[in-house]
Amino acid sequence: MSRVALVTGGTRGIGRAISEELKSKGYTVVANYAGNDDAANAFKDETGIPVYKFDVGDFDAVSAAVAQIKSDVGAIEVLVNNAGITRDKPLHKMDKSDWDAVIHTNLSSLFNLSRNVIDDMRGANFGRIISISSINGQKGQFGQTNYAASKAGDLGFTKALALETASKGITVNAIAPGYIGTEMVRAVPEEVLNTKIIPQIPVGRLGEAEEIARCVSFLASDDAGFITGSTISANGGQYMI
Repeated sequence: MSRVALVTGGTRGIGRAISEELKSKGYTVVANYAGNDDAANAFKDETGIPVYKFDVGDFDAVSAAVAQIKSDVGAIEVLVNNAGITRDKPLHKMDKSDWDAVIHTNLSSLFNLSRNVIDDMRGANFGRIISISSINGQKGQFGQTNYAASKAGDLGFTKALALETASKGITVNAIAPGYIGTEMVRAVPEEVLNTKIIPQIPVGRLGEAEEIARCVSFLASDDAGFITGSTISANGGQYMI
């Protein structure tokens, strides 16, 4: 039987590319989404990938959804923590609700999802947990204290959990994308892209969602069994550590 993979935020942008890539590699893929029913249903119709609506920042909602997925298709063996939001403001203008929303969705979700799949992974002596962080979690970004903190937290979570699970055949890794040509980024005015953003990227272009998806596919594979606690910086050379 094919391995079961859950991709959070898996119906649009980078998440959609990940869902489609894993399906093309033979995984049984299920995709989570938060609120856009029309987009999720269109994705389901176009790809044949089942969709599950729940708030990744709500532990009880995650527990119920993971139990339903297990009943429907089997225990989750590959978890891709991709769901994320932004609420950008300088700190002196940021409301606590802006902080809480980003931390809950971008960071607390890693605990919520991982805690609900880890026992099955430990029992099977196999698992893959892959989290989508960000270049801005590595270097910071003006107006993103909440987002940068959440994405930096993803990296610390990844390293600690990798140590805890290495002996059980479970790898835990992260990917830190730079500027990727998603719908959101391409909505930025072309002049801004061409004069402010792309000149910062040594390879001279935006990344593609499919390039991030291929990183996920590799980390999910048996070929990546000796890689854990690592971060792939997929940013075109914009930031190197």
